[in-house]
Amino acid sequence: MRRLVPNGLARAAVRFRPASFAGTFVALMMAAVIVSACGILLETGARASVPAVRYAKAPVVAAADQYARLVTGSGDSRSESAYPLPDTARVDVTSAGKAARVPGVKAAVPDFTFPVRRGDGALTGHGWGSHAFTGTALTSGSAPGAGEVVLDAVAARAAKAGVGDTVTLETAAGRAGFRVSGLAKAGPGDVAGDLAGDASGDGTGWFADAGSPALAGHPGKADAIAVLAEDGTDTGALASGLRGALAGSGARVYTGDDRGAVEDRGLGYARETLTGLGGSFGGIAALVAVFTVSGTVALSVAQRAQAFALLRAVGATPRQIRRAVASEGLLVAPLAGLFGCLPGIGLAHWWFGQLKDRGAVPDPVELRVSWIPLVVAVSTGLLTALTAGWAAGRRPARIKPGQALTEASVERLRPGVIRTLLGLSALVGGGFFTVFAARSAGEDAADAALGVVMLFMLAVALLGPPTAWLCVTLLGLPLRGRGAAPELAAANSRTHARRTASAITPLVLAMAFASTLAFMHTSESHVAAEQLRDGVTADHVVTHPAGLSADAVDRAARAPGVEAAVGLLDTQVLVPVGSGGDRWLQHSAAQGITGSGTRLAKVQDLDVRSGSLDRVGEGRIAVGSTLAASAKVTVGDKLPMYLPDGTRAAPEVVAVYGRGLGLAAVTMDRASLAAHVTSGFDSTLLVRGGDAQALAPLGTVADASGYAVERTTDRELNAWANYTMAAVLGGFAAVAAVNTLVMAVFDRRRELGMLRLVGATRRQVMDMLRWEGLLVAVAGVVLGTAIAAATLFPMVRGLTDGTPYVPPLVYGSFVAGAVGLALLAVTFPARAVLRGRER
Repeated sequence: MRRLVPNGLARAAVRFRPASFAGTFVALMMAAVIVSACGILLETGARASVPAVRYAKAPVVAAADQYARLVTGSGDSRSESAYPLPDTARVDVTSAGKAARVPGVKAAVPDFTFPVRRGDGALTGHGWGSHAFTGTALTSGSAPGAGEVVLDAVAARAAKAGVGDTVTLETAAGRAGFRVSGLAKAGPGDVAGDLAGDASGDGTGWFADAGSPALAGHPGKADAIAVLAEDGTDTGALASGLRGALAGSGARVYTGDDRGAVEDRGLGYARETLTGLGGSFGGIAALVAVFTVSGTVALSVAQRAQAFALLRAVGATPRQIRRAVASEGLLVAPLAGLFGCLPGIGLAHWWFGQLKDRGAVPDPVELRVSWIPLVVAVSTGLLTALTAGWAAGRRPARIKPGQALTEASVERLRPGVIRTLLGLSALVGGGFFTVFAARSAGEDAADAALGVVMLFMLAVALLGPPTAWLCVTLLGLPLRGRGAAPELAAANSRTHARRTASAITPLVLAMAFASTLAFMHTSESHVAAEQLRDGVTADHVVTHPAGLSADAVDRAARAPGVEAAVGLLDTQVLVPVGSGGDRWLQHSAAQGITGSGTRLAKVQDLDVRSGSLDRVGEGRIAVGSTLAASAKVTVGDKLPMYLPDGTRAAPEVVAVYGRGLGLAAVTMDRASLAAHVTSGFDSTLLVRGGDAQALAPLGTVADASGYAVERTTDRELNAWANYTMAAVLGGFAAVAAVNTLVMAVFDRRRELGMLRLVGATRRQVMDMLRWEGLLVAVAGVVLGTAIAAATLFPMVRGLTDGTPYVPPLVYGSFVAGAVGLALLAVTFPARAVLRGRER
């Protein structure tokens, strides 16, 4: 432990040269901000839960596993990954009878929740048996029997019906008249359990339990089994008994807050989102922090090369020098980390709130802030500072005293042998991944492209001085003969290539990561918008908030002038993609079509590239080319998948089409999907020919362009995460760049003062520094753009089968921001230095 205690040299360096450590402090603090925020999100995702509301009075709930599980590898490398299902997985109704026979069970009630249409409105349907645990109670009439319904006050008022009246309702079983047997007041559980899609506010209806599975469109299935316990029954013992009774039925037993996950499927997606942001983005942010902090620490050590050389000349041992440099990290890093944790908590709160506002996280989920991510953030900064200090202090500690004085007066351009070998290896690896990504397709290309940006960034960081010298040499050629200031700036930047590299590296980071994240989304959105615009050839698009009625397609087809009408049931399926042990389940948009593929071709141009849509039907599907490449299937192959409720299927691929990004990645017949979704009502109706006025009774009618704009707007809302990550990473790297430039200017007091003494005017010195800042900015922009391009081209080709789309204004703002920050970062400290010299 004594070796880790800061020695007198370290304390004196911090006390007498605070400017050299201010930049390191800022870099470490910014790193702590991002790492702590990401760690908080990661911990929240891992521990996220919601309290049971609908099942609050049922101590135990039996339900199907709401995750699809994919096993990869074998033996010691075997692993299982869980992915939230797009829709509710259900259990057999017969499980209620098995559960009821377990000792201590008072009642086992099958629970049903399903959408019901009434005219132009919608209400939420439940089985009447659920009143036993939701608190719903009759206010008049009696419980429903076959062909009967109990309505709450809102539904009764909307239907203008009372006890004994008949209301016409439409369910998955079709349209039928139901006698109102009673009126009821919805309990807390039923209010919380209403379908999220019930935006119309038309109330709730309760049906007889015996007929509810058929009305829901899932004969013999229930959403869950709510188990009520006898007085004095231990919940743990009851759950254990239920697990034994339900073994082999596919039902899992849930207690405590786990019951909340059964009733709120959004929790699974929230966990996935939070852990993805906190883990993946946090890992990238940590690497960026390592790059920037290492560069800042290296610059801080390089600025004191003469001091270390003098110490070696007067007898300081190599161990004392190494310990002094490493100990400086112990003085600066913990304090910087602590200062960064508070704004990190604030950033996590803001980020979490934004995710809630956009519906990615359910309202009951709370942000978890504990000591763990804060300690990790401080420790990461400390280890980074110690490692960077050790690496930067190796050279001044190892060389002989006389050689140290010589090297302190003339900057050494060539990095060490190990650093050079590592940098060249990263450069070769980046080139290899670029070629591999260019020759790959689908997700393999996208995954390889991620290695491109990381390896090229590592190469820039390791080979910083020669890279900076080469960039400045090339960029300085046009400056010859342009005056003393630009020529002196180019010569100065070449001579002090290490200092220049310290400023260029964070700018390269900012440009590369911000461009990759931002333009990956703009490219995907651009391709999707084009495919959607070109793919919808229907004259009219009909939608309804509650879903379209079952006879909407037939009614539209009978309208005057209509050539074709096709209903679409939109949902998602899970498809295994990747290869070998690196496989995962991808959420893919799916559409179930009413009618034949031939009729679909009249209202939707999917750009079929092989096979034929005519064969789409039971057990036969068509898929987008990007998904086909990722799943490695062609026409005639079987494509394994999980349907929305987790049911496994392996339909035959009969067609591959090119517009799977803007439209749907999977096209199948409606009957194959309807039994596996909560709402079996069509989402969209595409109509060729006819008049919009004649279709108005079916729902909201728009033309193809209006529908395309609406769908594109929905997609744009998902861009927020990418833009936020680009802003956070790019902003952090930009602050690091400014920080480095400010450190460099303040360290040049003697040099700038000498220029003034030999006759240079204040304006000439300022012009030289501005040209240096411009050279740094341009070099950073060029290198960052090159790395982003090497990453984006294979990534976008793999994800969209297109080329990157770079909005000129967005890219121009990135360039202007980099140049502006560099100029400001040298101008203000230079004015302060020159003003101090003139006093």
